[in-house]
Amino acid sequence: MLNKVIEQYIPIAQLIAKTFGNDCEVVIHDLEVPQNSVVYTLNNHVTGRQVGQSFDHLVTQVLLSQNFSNDCSANYYFHTEDGRLIKSSTVLLRDVAKKVVGALCVNLDTTQITSNIHWLTAMLPGYSPNNHVGVPEASQNEIEHITEIVDDLIEKIIGNKDIAELKREEKIDMIRFMEQKGVFLIKGAIDKVAIKMGISKVTVYSYIDEAKGK
Repeated sequence: MLNKVIEQYIPIAQLIAKTFGNDCEVVIHDLEVPQNSVVYTLNNHVTGRQVGQSFDHLVTQVLLSQNFSNDCSANYYFHTEDGRLIKSSTVLLRDVAKKVVGALCVNLDTTQITSNIHWLTAMLPGYSPNNHVGVPEASQNEIEHITEIVDDLIEKIIGNKDIAELKREEKIDMIRFMEQKGVFLIKGAIDKVAIKMGISKVTVYSYIDEAKGK
């Protein structure tokens, strides 16, 4: 059953997909369940996102982006496994208490657009517009805001599990998920995970190494 806050964004997702057509995928995440955050998709042939999957770019290309402000990171890019360039934008979703509970992502397959750009470039040889724009550094408030979101993700990922009862491989799997999702790129995350799991920082680093296959 969908979170009521998340559910109200479904008509918006449908509007976006209908407006921009089949090359536009819209994905809604419920961050209360990070390991299975994808709860709704439209035009998911663009990247293959499926309900029940987890988030991919939330930390690395949204929260850590220099363009992240006002709960939004717009126009970042990544490639699909088959090499297509995807233009993506993500906005965080908050409940009435202003707590981040979800995210809405728009993924646009640029194949048709870039094909037309190449054609136009061929028609205008030697033309190279300057697209370099300075990007301001994140403010202290934004850094604290990002840390708060990641702290909450850590809480949700670990949850109320009895860590002492978990097998070693189960603990490593949990660390692997956080490492793959970029959680440990946030300053202080390793300390918080160590405290939450009741283990030392050295053990966390050891689990990270094992998760990476070292």
